[in-house]
This record gives sequence, C-alpha cells and structure tokens, in this order.
Amino acid sequence: MWRRGKRFIIIAAILTIVIGATIGGVAIAQANDDTSSQISAEKPTFLERVAQIYEKNTGTAIDADELQKAIDEARQAMKDEALDRYLDTLIEQGKITEEQAEAYKNWLKAKPAFPTDEFREWWESRPDIPGLCPNKIGPFGGMRGEGMPRGFKSPRHFGDERPGNQSGFGGW
Repeated sequence: MWRRGKRFIIIAAILTIVIGATIGGVAIAQANDDTSSQISAEKPTFLERVAQIYEKNTGTAIDADELQKAIDEARQAMKDEALDRYLDTLIEQGKITEEQAEAYKNWLKAKPAFPTDEFREWWESRPDIPGLCPNKIGPFGGMRGEGMPRGFKSPRHFGDERPGNQSGFGGW
C-alpha cells in the first residue's frame, strides 16, 4: 500500500514541476519588455548589414531593398535556366515533345499561392506528361511503394512474409 502512495506522490511532484515549467516558459516567452522590442527594432536585417559592409569597403551605398530585388531576380533567372536545360535534355532524349515542354512551362508560370483551393485546381490541371508530372507527390510515388526499390514498401507491408513479397528492407 505504501508503494502505491509513493508512486502517487512522485508522479504528482513530477507533473507539478512540468506544468510549472511550462507555464513559466510561456510567461517568459510572452513577456513584452520595452527593452527587447527596442533592441529588435534597432537590429539591422541581413541585407542591411551586407549593404553597410559594402558601403564601408567601397564607399558606394547600396539600397537593401534593391539588393533583395536583384537577388530574387537572379534566383528566378537561374531556376528558369535550369528548367530550360532539363526540358531540353528530355526533348533531345525523345522523352517529351517541344509542345509538352511549353505546356509544362506555362503550367508552372500559372502557379497560384499555396495553400488555397486555387492551388489545388492548378495542381490538378497539370499537363499529362509521362514521367514529368507524376500523379503521386515524391520521388518514389508517395507512400504506396510504387517506384520504390524492391523491399522498400509502406509500413503496412512490413512483416508480410508471402512469397515474392519481402518485408522490411529486402534483406539488407
């Protein structure tokens, strides 16, 4: 009987400590000090800091907003070039036609914000290009095991010892 009482006291003490620590952590996190908001207001962003260093090193000032626009433009241009190279390779290999490549590029350009119903409609309207727009998301066809190496199946297949159906990682 004494053991049961000891367990109860220990569990109650642990729960009290955990709840107290949680409430204390939330209270500290939500504290709204004037000093902390002042410090964060005075702290420059990464691009502002880059612009300050550039100005110090060269004597020429750069606007952080314009720098961000240039970075975004360069990033998009590099993505577009990589996509064009990839599609050109698929065309040269005879896997897709030029019309399919154009349809795919136009589909990507029409991408709406995520997550909305409009995004779902956009995703469902993807062009039917074999191998380029899979029905299942992910490189291995989702969690159903399609396209996965032998033995790699979804968790529902683990332990299935029927002939021809290896479980786990296929004996690795």
